[in-house]
Amino acid sequence: MDLIISSSLTIPESELRWRFSRSSGPGGQHVNTSDSRVELSWSIADSGVLTEQQRERLLQRLGPRLVRGVLTVSSSEQRSQVRNRQVALGKLGDSVAAALQPDGPKRRATKPTKGSQRRRLEAKSRRSATKQHRQRPTAD
Repeated sequence: MDLIISSSLTIPESELRWRFSRSSGPGGQHVNTSDSRVELSWSIADSGVLTEQQRERLLQRLGPRLVRGVLTVSSSEQRSQVRNRQVALGKLGDSVAAALQPDGPKRRATKPTKGSQRRRLEAKSRRSATKQHRQRPTAD
């Protein structure tokens, strides 16, 4: 089952690695027999479907989540392994699609207005006065 990210990018099933284990959490009947936790891994560094620009963008944007160029997502929210597989595929697809989105417009720095500066200083003064009233009076 290939993972379709966009009209121009589809990750083939041969590049996806699945791992199954027992979910943590409360037990119950069949708790020791059903491997319902799913880990899905995809090697961005070794993928053959990415252009160099896409690979660089993914490695840069997903850098903190990668281990040696491999993106791993896990799912254990559902009781069924099949549903956890679908959730993991969705998580991987959403992560990759979000990382490939172009940057939005850059923020232009603006100066705070005189009114906003005045209101900020007045609020600080009010807060300071409130705290001063809470203190125990000093004996002079």
